[in-house]
Amino acid sequence: MQNISEKKDTVISILLALSFSHFLNDMVQSLLPAIYPILKHEYTLNFAQIGIITLTYQLTGSLLQPVVGLITDRKPYPYSLPIGMFSTLIGLLTLAYAKNFSFILLGAGLIGLGSSVFHPESSRMARTAAGNKPGFAQSVFQIGGNAGTAVGPLLAAFIILPHGQMSLAWFSLATFAAIITLSYIGRWYQIHHLANARKRKHVEKIAFDRKTITISMTVLMLLVFSKYFYLASITSYFTFYLIHKFHLSTQAAQLHLFLFLAAVAIGTLIGGPIGDRIGRKAVIWYSILGVLPFTLALPYASLPVTSILSVIIGLILSSAFSAIVVYAQELAPGRTGTIAGLFFGLSFGMGGLGAAVCGKLADIHGIDYVYHLVSFLPTLGILTVFLPNPKVREMNLT
Repeated sequence: MQNISEKKDTVISILLALSFSHFLNDMVQSLLPAIYPILKHEYTLNFAQIGIITLTYQLTGSLLQPVVGLITDRKPYPYSLPIGMFSTLIGLLTLAYAKNFSFILLGAGLIGLGSSVFHPESSRMARTAAGNKPGFAQSVFQIGGNAGTAVGPLLAAFIILPHGQMSLAWFSLATFAAIITLSYIGRWYQIHHLANARKRKHVEKIAFDRKTITISMTVLMLLVFSKYFYLASITSYFTFYLIHKFHLSTQAAQLHLFLFLAAVAIGTLIGGPIGDRIGRKAVIWYSILGVLPFTLALPYASLPVTSILSVIIGLILSSAFSAIVVYAQELAPGRTGTIAGLFFGLSFGMGGLGAAVCGKLADIHGIDYVYHLVSFLPTLGILTVFLPNPKVREMNLT
């Protein structure tokens, strides 16, 4: 990307605060799939119902995100973040005290609603604090979320599984901490935005026509579909797969899920800075298509090899998302929130759809069949060939 503007500083303190908030937000969210074994046993749920829970959470966390992004592109609402986190708090408490399937769905939906507010606005703030390192900033922001997602199952294994469903309420302390942090970030963003609004000298314009942008966005959405549909098969059903195939205990299966999610967190942190250096298209190539040999091998592997392959898959596959988001933002300058909402929302939606479809397939054909089928999804990475090499030019309006 060509940039003729003066050098912009990266605001590390804000990026770290955003990452910490993302950690708390996604840690709480990851408790939901982590307690599926408890819910399945307690309420005699089948795999299809487990998929409906995930679908409810993912849809409420996806459909509103592009709308939130579009609105805040026009008029930012910095304090919307703590308000969104309050929805997550109510959803968490609803899950903790739910007595039937309907209330479980309500709690899952409220947690998803909190995410629909959190992700586009916090991603916009990360972009604002990025300076000239948008890939790095997006990765720092994402690492918090992925680390939280990884820690959630571990906490579930050692806290919620021994103490039961109501122990979810203990994690309301995490949402309170997030509300305080997000209020501080909102104050910084309010001051920063007003200062920039008074004196805005540069506007970016993309050097591609509408047709090229449309094709590129379509390709990026298909790549997000392949990535998150596959990830849904792991995050929602990997514990069941390990219990069924290798006769592991629930706690042991949760530890394997933690290893996978930890690898996802590390891969996310690596992907953004590499994209800043070698180009985001190269990272997308290697991340989506490069993981194919490992996903194809996973259904045939022994337990030790399954553990190794899951870590490799997590590392490689997760490196794409930061690159995809920043690449799309470079295709459509000035629409940071809309793009963030679109792709975060799409990732949630595809995760929910993937969970529902995989759950239904598992009920009909068995859990092993699911992992044979989804192993071919990374072949969609070949579509990266249709992505152009973006070169943004900046026009001085003063």
